[in-house]
Amino acid sequence: MELKLTKPVIFFDLETTGTNITHDRIVEISLIKIMPNGEEFERTRRINPEMPIPAEATAVHHITDADVADAPKFGQIAKDLAKIFEGCDIAGFNSNKFDVPMLAEEFLRAGVKFDFTKPRYIDVQNIFHRKEQRTLVAAYRFYCGKELDDAHSANADTRATYEVLKAQLDRYDDLQNDVDYLAEFSTHAHNVDLMGRLIYDDKKREIINFGKYKGQVAADVLRRDPGYYNWIMQGDFAQNTKDVFTNIKLRLKNNA
Repeated sequence: MELKLTKPVIFFDLETTGTNITHDRIVEISLIKIMPNGEEFERTRRINPEMPIPAEATAVHHITDADVADAPKFGQIAKDLAKIFEGCDIAGFNSNKFDVPMLAEEFLRAGVKFDFTKPRYIDVQNIFHRKEQRTLVAAYRFYCGKELDDAHSANADTRATYEVLKAQLDRYDDLQNDVDYLAEFSTHAHNVDLMGRLIYDDKKREIINFGKYKGQVAADVLRRDPGYYNWIMQGDFAQNTKDVFTNIKLRLKNNA
């Protein structure tokens, strides 16, 4: 089943130096941009991460330091990449928890502004886990009847993710072919920040979703424990998360 789109959607996948959003870097990005008329634009790009690629990361995606030595740095392609993503919804496999926050951090480091509040996000892994509880390799086999021979190649993973979503729409009659519905269905919680360190409750209040204050209203915590804000600012948190806490703090100050 082909996707019913009102605006373009980009399926993308990252290969990185590791899984730490704030410290690791992208070494490869692959994307497929699907237009409402069904036309596709596909691109894969190696990126020099400006740091050594750990052996354990290379063991997963098979990209070495030599492979990216002459590749452009992220800052050199960031503006063009942002233009490609502009005006699009975003989809991927485990993208809500990893790929989107990682991309956001890279844009921030490059000084390129991109409004991540505008896209709708479809996480195909979340749909899969809610329906079948498997990995991308198993999802590709289950839904598409194919073997993902080149797993952890960004391009292969991106193409497989796109094919899996279309097959999911074919398989499940109750899965609506609508980006709003798919974004809502594939989201575990209503995140305030991209990492989900804060989530909205049913009253649209920002709730802390980690640590000793988990489950508490962020504004109340910042009023009661001003030092908590400084701890967040000095901690190993994504810049997007820090920005959200700063916005809450500024709102409290303006309403005082």
